[in-house]
Amino acid sequence: MAYAATEPSFQTLSNNAIPAAAGIGLRACHYHAFQSGKPEIAWVEAHSENLFADGGLVHRVMRQVRQEYPLSLHGVSLSLGSADPINMDYLHKLRQVITRYEPGLVSEHLCWVSSRGRYLHDLLPIPYTEAMLRHVSDRIDQVQNFLKRPILIENVSAYLQFATEQMPEWAFLNALVRNTGCGLLLDINNLYVSSRNLGIRQEEYLANIDGAAVQEIHLAGFSVENALGQDILIDTHSQPVWPEVWSLYGQSLQVLGRKVPTLIEWDANIPPIERLLHEANTAEQVLEEMP
Repeated sequence: MAYAATEPSFQTLSNNAIPAAAGIGLRACHYHAFQSGKPEIAWVEAHSENLFADGGLVHRVMRQVRQEYPLSLHGVSLSLGSADPINMDYLHKLRQVITRYEPGLVSEHLCWVSSRGRYLHDLLPIPYTEAMLRHVSDRIDQVQNFLKRPILIENVSAYLQFATEQMPEWAFLNALVRNTGCGLLLDINNLYVSSRNLGIRQEEYLANIDGAAVQEIHLAGFSVENALGQDILIDTHSQPVWPEVWSLYGQSLQVLGRKVPTLIEWDANIPPIERLLHEANTAEQVLEEMP
């Protein structure tokens, strides 16, 4: 059944804003935990696309979740770096979901995932050039004007660099903020993976990223594969957060100088919810150490 305007609003929550605390991603295998109880977590993030259907179990669960927790929406299919026109059907569905659940934050990735209308189900990199900066800035403007709200842009893991690049990733992200007024979602795992794969200097990145624009942080686990005798880190979200990523997380908070809403992501080999809550508790401990 299509969403009706008479469905309840979520203004019953005292504040829709995402708290500067640890949250977890909502996954189908954990629906029962939210239906049968109230896991001790500060906020929840859901993939936008999982809510595009008109009805079903996901919406029954989400209605209950949204009554009890602040919500962030995280998209994977907007394809901001693609040469394809912005998918307006996607935007209409996203706006419906935003109206329905009133999330505190809405985010997307700095990448492309589609070509000629075909979706590739991977977060593919873009070259950091002036031409691409204009292209992505225009598309973010289009999205934000349609949604009538700013979105956050997330850095993705990288496995190659383009020979034509004209600026580092942090400079590209900062320019997007200046051009569009968007915010940033800083994925610490992705930064670590890219730094190991491509030699990006973590300290330089953190020192130069527009810290005031960072409104959310992601933490996840990577996998290690060997290619031609060289270890490559792969952003699989299938492991606990690695010690090196925890360390970089602490460094990032010190550089930012404040607590930032922090999400534990786990998308493959998903463990029982108690494991995610344990990871979130570790993040909460790091946040509590901030003055």
